[in-house]
Amino acid sequence: MGAVTATFLPPTGAQHEVAAGSSRAVVTEVGATLRALTIDGIDVVDGFDVEEMSSAGRGQILAPWPNRLADGRYSFDGREALAAIDEPSRRNAIHGLVRWLPWEIVTRDDGSVELGYVLHPQPGYPWRLALRVRYEVGVDGLQVTLTAENRSEWPAPFGTGFHPYVTFGDPIDDASLTIPAMRRLMTDERGLPTADQAVSGTMFDFVAGRRIGTTQLDTAFLDLARGDDGLAKAMLEDPEAGRRLTVWVGPGFDYLMVYTGDTLEPVSRRRRGVAIEPMTCPPNAFATGEDVIRLEPSGSWTGSWGITVGGIP
Repeated sequence: MGAVTATFLPPTGAQHEVAAGSSRAVVTEVGATLRALTIDGIDVVDGFDVEEMSSAGRGQILAPWPNRLADGRYSFDGREALAAIDEPSRRNAIHGLVRWLPWEIVTRDDGSVELGYVLHPQPGYPWRLALRVRYEVGVDGLQVTLTAENRSEWPAPFGTGFHPYVTFGDPIDDASLTIPAMRRLMTDERGLPTADQAVSGTMFDFVAGRRIGTTQLDTAFLDLARGDDGLAKAMLEDPEAGRRLTVWVGPGFDYLMVYTGDTLEPVSRRRRGVAIEPMTCPPNAFATGEDVIRLEPSGSWTGSWGITVGGIP
């Protein structure tokens, strides 16, 4: 009798590949995570291999809050919550509750996939929240749309973010970065906001676009400048190749967390890409109440962001 060979799924579960024109994306079952994105044959996110788990938040969805939450504690309308401390060195809960959970396919076609997850009440979030995310690729890039619905009988707090590392495949020092933000958050040793400051005239001023050089960022930016279309656009440019990569955010995403990857492990992964993270609220928002979205019973919120690639005009 022959030996039976076991078949194992990758660490991030089923892999959902979508493509249109020259754009191709891979989204994983675990966390509905953006594992890979290729446009015009170029890898434009520094993702991870199919045999790996996501590291350093790569491509993950951050919900029902993004970034850090001091001591994992907060209250909302008199309801107390306590989330697990998953950044123990700083005594923070970080990046929400859904990035390691299995999401189910809602709809799929050649160029798009929509996944959903229902977060049931628990100590870290005593409300029921239904999430749906749609990844759609087109000839010029990727659009991501997230919808959150409160399925509790009480109002619920909500915030979200996404964690793509964008890249042109080379170290970022010679790239030019544009961040359309007038202000940035100052933080303490735990990465928690203490105040905000105008960026003009400081090392954090990337409004007009400039070479990254040795600048190190792990910074939340706010007061975003938007065009007539309502979009704010951060850009990474490769002047030598004449290429521009744009991370755009629609209404509701009022913060951009920008991280140049200087503390990543292993060292070989440092400064290979820039994490440009759309967020609806700042770090520690559930504790401070700053820009937390209030979802009434049966109420919902929808927001979109995306990545495009083109030449430098």
